[in-house]
Amino acid sequence: MPESFDVIVIGAGPGGYVCAIRAAQLGMKVACVEKRGTLGGTCLNVGCIPSKALLHSSEHFEEAKHKLADHGVEVGSVALNLQRMMERKGEVVTANVKGIEFLFKKNKVTWLKGEGRIVSPGKVEVAGTTYDTKNIVIATGSESTPLPGVEVDEKRVVTSTGALELDKVPGHLVVIGGGVIGLELGSVWRRLGAEVTVVEFLDRLVPGMDAEIGKQFERILGKQGIKFRLKSKVTGAKTDASGVTLTVEPVAGGKAEEIKADVVLLAIGRRAYTGNLGLAEAGVALDERGRVKTDGHFATNVPGIWAIGDVIAGAMLAHKAEEEGVALAEHLAGQKPHINYDAIPGVVYTWPEVASIGKTEEELKAAGVAYKVGKFPFTANGRARAMGDTDGFVKILADKQTDRVLGAHILGPDAGTLIAEIAIAMEFGASAEDIARTCHAHPSLNEAVKEAALAVDGRALHM
Repeated sequence: MPESFDVIVIGAGPGGYVCAIRAAQLGMKVACVEKRGTLGGTCLNVGCIPSKALLHSSEHFEEAKHKLADHGVEVGSVALNLQRMMERKGEVVTANVKGIEFLFKKNKVTWLKGEGRIVSPGKVEVAGTTYDTKNIVIATGSESTPLPGVEVDEKRVVTSTGALELDKVPGHLVVIGGGVIGLELGSVWRRLGAEVTVVEFLDRLVPGMDAEIGKQFERILGKQGIKFRLKSKVTGAKTDASGVTLTVEPVAGGKAEEIKADVVLLAIGRRAYTGNLGLAEAGVALDERGRVKTDGHFATNVPGIWAIGDVIAGAMLAHKAEEEGVALAEHLAGQKPHINYDAIPGVVYTWPEVASIGKTEEELKAAGVAYKVGKFPFTANGRARAMGDTDGFVKILADKQTDRVLGAHILGPDAGTLIAEIAIAMEFGASAEDIARTCHAHPSLNEAVKEAALAVDGRALHM
């Protein structure tokens, strides 16, 4: 007779595996279903981790070729060994996914290998065997959103998965979509020698982030050699032996034109993955965008079935899914967890990085909230000058009456690390003055955060 469990999690991505581990830590008997041959989901296998490995490697290549001489480091001719770079990426992925296997064994989480399907509430079928469970957690993540007229083959027309596996640097890479994935992978291949053109439907990059940040970000990426076609849409793609011919039209109407590319990266976003799960048969309700509907405690409309991560509403971020996985496990254990969705940062890992948390200026204006702004440029930061990385600035938004931090937006070196200070401040309801009066080490990039906080009150010291 098959084993029975307290919790079966379907999907071993960041949300799923973290939920499984936390539930096991809390004394529950847990299984995690994963159809991929390795744990970690999209993030660890074909997303966050391999892309960051390539971003880091390509940054080293760019630095050796164009920047080290400024520091008095002469390295002679610099050559790209793409095969070795890809091998290293694979090694990083393997180490990470093996780490999850170790954590499963350590915490006594059972890995059910195969595709999971909900037979009915309390029953999950995996590879022909049906398991009983008190709770089912849907953590199946997301997949690349398709675009009509653009057929993906993962060779010439690729998603992020194929863009991480190219065996040579394309002469011309066209990226459809000016969001996080497109800009990160576009940056990788631009550094390695490709001509890169980004086609974006809207009039700005990274929609949803602060508009002022987005505008300067576009300018910086343009200086790096990336070209942009904003307010444009791709309506067709023809592939032949020589490459891909895209049909591109202005959003506002006008004459269509053709753009030739060696490789096209389709990166217009991601959608919840709910296929083959048996959700309709189990009676699980979806919203208008195909995401699993949940309440404030991740419960679906069917008792005993829960959902977290990319498959439900909210930002599609690995760390958001992890927080939800922990919160759900603790809720199932009778605890009272809470997630502050206003204090979840988002990061674009280009160089310079872009990091954002809380409200943008546009959101505060639309809500009629009175606010103050403090900004500080990295050109005035001693550590950034020493590094030779002075592009960008820190921007802090605080309530005009209470001075409570409402949001922060950073464009600059290590922005993804610097934003953590703001996340902690917001989690504890801190004011801009609280940050300004906290001693920051000198010389550090973090001083730019302190100075931006001082600037909220018009008293920056170094500007």
